[in-house]
Amino acid sequence: MELYPVYPLFDIEITKGQGCHVWDSAGQEYLDFYGGHAVISIGHCHPHYVSALQHQLTQLGFYSNSVVNRLQEQLAERLGRACGYEDYRLFLVNSGAEANENALKLASFHTGRKRILAASKAFHGRTSLAVEATDNPRIVAPVNDGGHVTFLPLNDLSAFETELEKGDVAAVIVECIQGVGGIRLATAEFMQGLRRACDKSGTVLICDEIQCGYGRSGRFFAHQHLDVRPDIITCAKGIGNGFPLGAVIISPAFEASYGQLGTTFGGNHLACTAALAVLDVMEQEKLVENAAEVGGYLLNRLQALAAEVPAIVEVRGQGLMIGIEFAGPIKEMRQRLVNGQHVFTGAASTNILRLLPPLCITMAEADEFIERLKSVI
Repeated sequence: MELYPVYPLFDIEITKGQGCHVWDSAGQEYLDFYGGHAVISIGHCHPHYVSALQHQLTQLGFYSNSVVNRLQEQLAERLGRACGYEDYRLFLVNSGAEANENALKLASFHTGRKRILAASKAFHGRTSLAVEATDNPRIVAPVNDGGHVTFLPLNDLSAFETELEKGDVAAVIVECIQGVGGIRLATAEFMQGLRRACDKSGTVLICDEIQCGYGRSGRFFAHQHLDVRPDIITCAKGIGNGFPLGAVIISPAFEASYGQLGTTFGGNHLACTAALAVLDVMEQEKLVENAAEVGGYLLNRLQALAAEVPAIVEVRGQGLMIGIEFAGPIKEMRQRLVNGQHVFTGAASTNILRLLPPLCITMAEADEFIERLKSVI
């Protein structure tokens, strides 16, 4: 049996990681400026994280959600305190796509409506309704194309208001910093206006914080830069630092009923242990503040570089979520960064270099990245 091809692969096997660096099977070290799709939040193989998971494995790896799980309760309390949503409730799943799927389902239960508004270039996942709300027809199968979603330009408040005035929209789902869409930022004017329009029409506002959340933007959630309070927040990726985990953070206005939502593996003992260890390290090492400080420094240095290099169209981002838009394709540049400079980066579209390093990155590592990038431009 062979593996089903999913992504085009770099011909490299990564076998070890530490902090913001990884090593391949030949012993070559790489600077990790992608964090495995923004998943690695506290750094690879942090000793506290490793120790916590090892200890939990000696106690209990898994039991079903039919019994009390105190680790889930601890995580809900800690997460609420860390992000400032202590009055909200937590539903734990296994991935970002599941989080968005359940958020959209909750919105439909709550409103009794079917329509969804999403932003152009949005990416919300690959499951049924999440992929329908993703603006990429190539990955939406006919069975997923149910006609529930209308795409509108990010930051076009008037377009969203016009649709919301029809009174049939269950939810608006938006990434306050689009990742796959090219590191495009929602404005405060747009998000605050959207909040008012959703309130007026009785529509649920969902902020997808799966990539831009969990400290990456320099605040715990990216929407907190914009002074808005969503009804539902979804997160994943950085919450588990590599352990599969997703979360739906739900306003107390939503009425729960048994059986409405459910999961087999979501919130299992190992997943909760991983998430608690992540919060420990984020708090002890002040990683949200580090993302703001080092991210701001890196953004400024890259914007200065763009002023000198005509091939760079624009550098944009917030915290440690940065996009470098080039005038032409970046495929060969990324290959040269990996093979020649031993740096992993991501991409958005064909011409945007996407940077999502671990939140523990240092100023020295930011400088190192700049020098390696210069050598291939």
